[in-house]
Amino acid sequence: MKFTIHHQDEVTSARTGEIITDRGTIPTPVFMPIGTRGTVKAVSTEELNSISAKIILGNTYHLYLKPGHDLIGRAGGLHNFMNWNGALLTDSGGFQVFSLAKLNKINDEGVEFQSHIDGSRHLFTPESSMEIQQHLGADIIMAFDQCPPGQADYQTVETAVERTSKWMKRCSVYLTENQGIHDWEQNVFPIVQGNVYEELRQKSAEELIPFATCGMAIGGLAVGEEKSAMFETIEQMDELLPKDQPRYLMGVGRPTDLVRSVKRGVDMFDCVLPTRNARNGQLFTSHGIVNIRNEKHKEDFSTVDEKCGCNLCKNHTRAYLRHLMNVNEILGHRLATMHNLTYYMDLMENMRSEIAAGTFDEWSHNYLKFMLDYKGM
Repeated sequence: MKFTIHHQDEVTSARTGEIITDRGTIPTPVFMPIGTRGTVKAVSTEELNSISAKIILGNTYHLYLKPGHDLIGRAGGLHNFMNWNGALLTDSGGFQVFSLAKLNKINDEGVEFQSHIDGSRHLFTPESSMEIQQHLGADIIMAFDQCPPGQADYQTVETAVERTSKWMKRCSVYLTENQGIHDWEQNVFPIVQGNVYEELRQKSAEELIPFATCGMAIGGLAVGEEKSAMFETIEQMDELLPKDQPRYLMGVGRPTDLVRSVKRGVDMFDCVLPTRNARNGQLFTSHGIVNIRNEKHKEDFSTVDEKCGCNLCKNHTRAYLRHLMNVNEILGHRLATMHNLTYYMDLMENMRSEIAAGTFDEWSHNYLKFMLDYKGM
């Protein structure tokens, strides 16, 4: 992998660049749709190509349980299995340590967890996470880490930071000693932890930077901490993380979060919001948030967003989409999901264009003022 910076904003830390992988070039800043179980929910790979998605995510925990990493490896990797020609990033399973806390036991060796599917017991270690991700064949794989809750006390977070550093070393050793089963390069991103504790974030970053060859992730945010504290931490990461490598902010977020984070030097994002919220009838538009299930849209025969070029906005009305959603038709979920993904992809393209033109600071100020004033988007 190679990362090149093309434009640096003169006022903020925003920049444009590109990540070159064996699967092609990824322009940054970039939003990565989440394909938890080998699919971005309700969307085909052809549709992802139509909105110029260059990289998507797969989930190590879920793909390990079903259909199994061995099967996917025999299929030629997740790219072949799901017929996706773009780049792939897989998480390590570490976030499930946090999100499925009632089903697991954590110690220095790894995480013993109970399958949410059938109750069977399993053990994830740094070594097994790397092995699974090698079989999945993602272009970018994530180091195994421990993500503490947003309200965790100092000692709990300190333990997670120390464990994450030890696990990173074990990931590195395993990758050095064990070649992957596919014939393309896989690059591992360390994940900085530390919650909102400044000294722990610095400690984590300093211990993990030696393992970073082409990218680092900022983990442990958007997990319950105050939003202001999240952005203070992102600003700290902008100062500490290598300038010549992409920074990946995991699990963030709302459109305004993306803009505010790009201003603070972040290059890569992922979040379930555009797809999950679409299935619940919440649409992101140039006018703010539209809750399409509301009664006021029942006889609204206008488009959802006249500035959007997605299939929904070109061909269907708000009234029609509301009907589909309220009778739980699959088409409604598909149309809404593609609309939200189109919005996110257009937002990233707009940011890249504004940064390149030297107008990002003014544009972002106007965007945030309008969107934050409109229903808190």
